[in-house]
Amino acid sequence: MVYKEFQDLKLSALGMGAMRLPVLDGDDAKIDEEKTAQMIDYAMEHGINYYDTAWGYHSGNSELVMGRVLSAYPRESYYLATKFPGYDLSNMDKVEEIFERQLEKCGVEYFDFYLFHNVCEMNIDAYLDPKYGIYTYLMEQKNNGRIRHLGFSAHGSYEVMERFLKAYGAQMEFCQIQLNWLDWSFQDAKDKVELLKKYHIPVWVMEPVRGGRLCKLSKEETEHLKKLRPEETVPAWAFRFLQAIPEVTMVLSGMSNREQLQENIQTFEEERPLNQEEWNELLQVAQRMIEKRVLPCTACRYCVSHCSKGLDIPSLLELYNEHVFTEGGFLAPMALRAMPKEKQPSACIGCRSCEAVCPQQIKISEAMADFCEKMR
Repeated sequence: MVYKEFQDLKLSALGMGAMRLPVLDGDDAKIDEEKTAQMIDYAMEHGINYYDTAWGYHSGNSELVMGRVLSAYPRESYYLATKFPGYDLSNMDKVEEIFERQLEKCGVEYFDFYLFHNVCEMNIDAYLDPKYGIYTYLMEQKNNGRIRHLGFSAHGSYEVMERFLKAYGAQMEFCQIQLNWLDWSFQDAKDKVELLKKYHIPVWVMEPVRGGRLCKLSKEETEHLKKLRPEETVPAWAFRFLQAIPEVTMVLSGMSNREQLQENIQTFEEERPLNQEEWNELLQVAQRMIEKRVLPCTACRYCVSHCSKGLDIPSLLELYNEHVFTEGGFLAPMALRAMPKEKQPSACIGCRSCEAVCPQQIKISEAMADFCEKMR
């Protein structure tokens, strides 16, 4: 197992995420605890020492199961991470109640790593609002040793991350972002890494294979990569890409069966980062994948000046593209909920004035109508 230095710790470069544990009868709320225990046994035997869970994973049962399974091991033999569930605004005034319950659910006296969960457009104002006391309370827990390392995860935009960092960046020790070879450009992951670098904050990676999307490529794309690295599997390319980014300390993978776990551990037996030629080729594959599915908006903003409703059309198209490419997901709905009604796609009246000036000849009104339909 490859290990990374973080302050005075040595963390396994591969961490086990507990969002996609094996389940019974296809029910996400019913974790197969026996299979989970077998996976964690194997992970511990092969050097994984970082385990990541959260309040809402598996309908609230992930923390319970991970706590029970990990209790079989000495507390100092693993690092446990969980998060404050700010993705639900109704939790904002319950930080103490939730934190105490999380310790109880996990059966521990402290968390090695604790995160502000999912900093995004929807909750940034609440996270920064002192009336909820979230930052103050979590810093108190850090000072009294019940949180060893404090950080945050972010699905929001660069601008949202920047706001959070300006307020709390001096106290943040790590940041977890969606980072993979597709989202390097598609979700501006490259710029987010650079932003964190300015604050000297190491990167924790979530969705390294984009929920499995990057594990299966077309026959043509697979053969192309095989010519460069005949011995490498398609999923391994995603991890080798991340190994080429110096700022990355921890890569989390939500493995749902023993086979995935074994394959990923084998990949992390050594570091084999992509060279420049391989990096460029992989990003070209990403660009071709994106171009096949998304609208070619260049954010020139000509459309904005011609929109009678004052919509930020490029931003809406960016969300639309994300939703279409991912075939659903929570990012677009979450971002739209943070917008006033008059700025959402439903405010489009289909006048097509924007389309008259679009250099890419995008049928914007049709995209807005389709976006509304997909949100129902």
